[in-house]
Amino acid sequence: MKATYKKYILNFKRPSGTSRGVLTEKETWFIIIEDSGKKGIGECGILRSLSIDDRDDYEEKLKWTCKNIHLGVEKLWNALIEFPSIQFGVEMAFKSLEADNPFVLYPSEFTHGEKNIAINGLVWMGDEAYMKEQIDTKLEQGFNCIKLKIGAIDFDKELSLLSFIRENFAPEQIEIRVDANGAFNKTEALDKLIQLSKYQLHSIEQPIKQKQEDAMVVLCKITPLPIALDEELIGVFGYENKRKLLQKIKPQYIILKPSLVGGFKGSSEWIEIAEELSIGWWVTSALESNVGLNAIAQWTYTLGNPMPQGLGTGGLYTNNFDCPLEVKQGKLTYRNDLEWNVNL
Repeated sequence: MKATYKKYILNFKRPSGTSRGVLTEKETWFIIIEDSGKKGIGECGILRSLSIDDRDDYEEKLKWTCKNIHLGVEKLWNALIEFPSIQFGVEMAFKSLEADNPFVLYPSEFTHGEKNIAINGLVWMGDEAYMKEQIDTKLEQGFNCIKLKIGAIDFDKELSLLSFIRENFAPEQIEIRVDANGAFNKTEALDKLIQLSKYQLHSIEQPIKQKQEDAMVVLCKITPLPIALDEELIGVFGYENKRKLLQKIKPQYIILKPSLVGGFKGSSEWIEIAEELSIGWWVTSALESNVGLNAIAQWTYTLGNPMPQGLGTGGLYTNNFDCPLEVKQGKLTYRNDLEWNVNL
């Protein structure tokens, strides 16, 4: 058995805005395992400035991982605890190697093309006209759940966009989620949540920056709309530490990005604890290529969560890989008449 790794730069079709800045490209890494004439591929989806493993020794750790691939997935996962994106890449690569088809990691009604996954339509930050244009497009495409990135333009303009949706669509027709990416100051957050709640939103992701646990405890207790923790989960290692965080903050939801929280195993730990504590959850991709998105989608389907998931980012790039995933009428489908084209 041998393993190699390769860097790949994904180029955005259009600059995409978050409260942390505008993205024009996305760096990702692939681990390729070869054994007995078979190949397995895994994606290490790092997000610079957000991933806890955005470190100077990242490539060195990839090198070490490939050199020690013989240790197997379990020992490597434990050894890579501070490198969640590499944990995920290793899990994916081994699953791919074991499969009859290296891109069908979790065979199911989804991969057979018989069932689909409800997803939210993502609206990126930008000026008011651009955001309204995206909203119109998502509604035309048949999405009944849309997620707006907020916190970068004038708050009143963001409220007017929400008002525009609600004037035309009742909550039963269109579910609205917003994602602040930690943009609100903790002293103003409650006031903003009160204003946002007028538009009957499903939830808000990460209203204040992570690592302000005491402030988040208070917000989750008195919030007029459900709060979902996202960035707050990054860098929390170990089952008991995860439990302590959720027991303390008591959020209404958590959001799992496998590349950021230790892959399938790390995400499963969060889900298990959340369900014990009656906390809702859903799964979101983290701007991976179609290779990573495919693995996350297949795994997510097996979890049986009927809520719309955050799995619609495959169309963002000019140089993504051709694959059977297709978004149709607000749902992610797997078309077996379409071929994979991955040259690495």
